[in-house]
Amino acid sequence: MNNERHARLHSATRRQFLHKSGRFSLGAIALESLLRKGQAALPSSPMQPKAPPKPAKAKAVIYLSMSGAPPSLDLFDYKPELNRLNMKPCPDSFLQGEKFAFIKGTPNLLGTPHAFTQHGQGGTWMSSLLPHTQKVADHLCVIRSMSTDQFNHAPAELLMYTGNMRSGAASMGSWITYGLGSENQDLPGFVALLSGGSDPTGGKACWGSGFLPGAYQGVQCRSVGDPILFVSNPDGMSRETRRKTLDALQTINQEEARLFGDPETVTRIAQYELAFRMQASVPEAFDISREPESVRNLYGAEPGKGSFANNCLLARRLVEKGVRFVQVFDWGWDMHGTGEGNDLLKGLPRKTAETERAWSALIQDLHQRGMLDDVLVVWGGEFGRTPMNEARGGSTFLGRDHHPHAFTMWMAGAGVKAGLNFGATDDIGYHAVENKVGVRDLQATILHLLGLDPYKLDYKFQGLNNRLIGPSNEGRVISQILA
Repeated sequence: MNNERHARLHSATRRQFLHKSGRFSLGAIALESLLRKGQAALPSSPMQPKAPPKPAKAKAVIYLSMSGAPPSLDLFDYKPELNRLNMKPCPDSFLQGEKFAFIKGTPNLLGTPHAFTQHGQGGTWMSSLLPHTQKVADHLCVIRSMSTDQFNHAPAELLMYTGNMRSGAASMGSWITYGLGSENQDLPGFVALLSGGSDPTGGKACWGSGFLPGAYQGVQCRSVGDPILFVSNPDGMSRETRRKTLDALQTINQEEARLFGDPETVTRIAQYELAFRMQASVPEAFDISREPESVRNLYGAEPGKGSFANNCLLARRLVEKGVRFVQVFDWGWDMHGTGEGNDLLKGLPRKTAETERAWSALIQDLHQRGMLDDVLVVWGGEFGRTPMNEARGGSTFLGRDHHPHAFTMWMAGAGVKAGLNFGATDDIGYHAVENKVGVRDLQATILHLLGLDPYKLDYKFQGLNNRLIGPSNEGRVISQILA
């Protein structure tokens, strides 16, 4: 065998071999088999709506992800005993065997510098930093007993949003659209919106499809400029020319899909077509100037600006149009107290002033439109903050280190008890001691509310039946919070 021919054969790919092996190729044999069975037609769009296998309370989810982990002890978890012990040394019993991201030695306990009062018929404790949230207390189910086993941002976010602390798993929104599809075929079924000046620490994997087909990946959209990059036609290409180009590409991709049965080829066809339809549907869907001024003022939204407020209003518009899952990430909640930008006296009030009006408006707006009956809203970060002052490097600013044992999240809307306070932490907010809720419990509950079975929603990959809630059955539906 001459060297040139050997090199050519060595460089040939498996796909080229199968494609060029004529009537005896595996692809041709598979196609012939399909034709004999009358099944040669391509699968329908991956995002076609599917009926849930179980009764569902929710048909869509808006997940408000506070990247960096808000300090629950300064927002929702009132601890008079911690205030009484303010700046006293933390007892050794709380420190033995513990790992902290930054705390060294024996830290001082830290009470909250912010006043707390009770609100709503359930008497929900809330900080003075949440004046708008106080007004919607009767719509919220506040879970004060969340816990996780991760205390660094990226793995904690990945565990929360993908069920795995490492990159490569499918995100919650991907699982949900995989199980249910989307009610609007002209918009992405899963949208990610960002504010705060940065991606979440877990990166784009937080809305990635992982091992699921790429059709289920979240589409990152913007509230300034073109909502979705590269959807518009390039200069010199008309919509008619784009249509002809896509028709030609579709013919090629359909033949490849029939020959090889690769689900990513079907994904490619569906995504090209979705991008074409989005050229007409996205500008209207993302134009918040179409909203009445009274609604924009309710959120504090300003057309043309990138903000959490704009994203909350966009989230309502998108689920109203049939988008299945909208995840709104807001970065900047990492209140370590290393300076004025992230301390409890200036940094946290600034952050809540930027955000809590909008998330409260979202609850009010959904309720007024009758949408809170079937839209589930989830709010929270990836872990909690310590009841001790971090004082990193001798800092005199007040701040809290990462803390996995206890934090607060809240849910509102479809199928969740309104005005409920669920779970509790100990007297200083160190451990969840009543109705402890783990990350997998939260995931199982969200899937259950959508009519999906968290134990049966799986996808075979690398020999495993992968699930959002992980390989064991530790995740349980939190039945006590269900309406």
